[in-house]
Amino acid sequence: MNSNPAGQDSHDGQAPAAPTFDDLVAEAVAAPTEGWDFSWFEGRATEARPSWRYAESMARRLAHASASLDIQTGGGEVLASAATLPPLAVATEGWPANVAKATALLHPRGVVVVASPEDAPLPFADGAFDLVTSRHPVKAHFDEIARVLRPGGAYFAQHVGPASVFEVVEYFLGPQPEEIRNARHPELERSEAEAAGLDVVDLRAERLRMEFHDIGAVVHFLRKVVWMVPGFTVEAYRPRLRELHDRIQAEGPFVAHSTRHLFDLRKPNAV
Repeated sequence: MNSNPAGQDSHDGQAPAAPTFDDLVAEAVAAPTEGWDFSWFEGRATEARPSWRYAESMARRLAHASASLDIQTGGGEVLASAATLPPLAVATEGWPANVAKATALLHPRGVVVVASPEDAPLPFADGAFDLVTSRHPVKAHFDEIARVLRPGGAYFAQHVGPASVFEVVEYFLGPQPEEIRNARHPELERSEAEAAGLDVVDLRAERLRMEFHDIGAVVHFLRKVVWMVPGFTVEAYRPRLRELHDRIQAEGPFVAHSTRHLFDLRKPNAV
């Protein structure tokens, strides 16, 4: 028989104590960061999604391609979400932990995963693919993308935009110069793509609300998206983290904004 009175728990009906700053930070530090699975943030952080629904749109493109390349695939999660893949499907990734994760996820689907540094030339022949995709590449090397595309082939990708989540970045690093804030501006990338000989079929951009509901979510985000605050460690930023924890406790979620843009580029047909 249950000896506890109805409606009470083992703590005499008291709610469990809220996790402390140290509890939240320790949990975030212990969480794995490989791949682009963001399910750990469920209930702890939110981010609005772009209206164009990139993964679904990419999947439709893949279903009609004959040879595809997914650049900087991460753990392969986005590519693996496509129901139908081309007869030849290849993905590249530069981070060894992600290469292993992507290989395990994508090889059963027949995708060849190639370990390739982000800044290295793509290790493929000219005109090898009719579709190149990427979700959030660190840097899009449009000359290389144009080279490996067949005439008439397409680059379909979602990029991170300018000053994305800079509320977080500048909280820790202070105000950033304009050249840093605008480094990923879609119009700059449009110019780079056109200079590489690619035609811009469509370019759309959106600014999206994010909320961090506890300091653990901030810590995990900065450990996972390592270029936001380069060299981030809890030890180096503990005082600022503690201040932000207190602010969230007193005022509610820390609000930031991500920026995203969708590129649909095409390599002109040969004359």
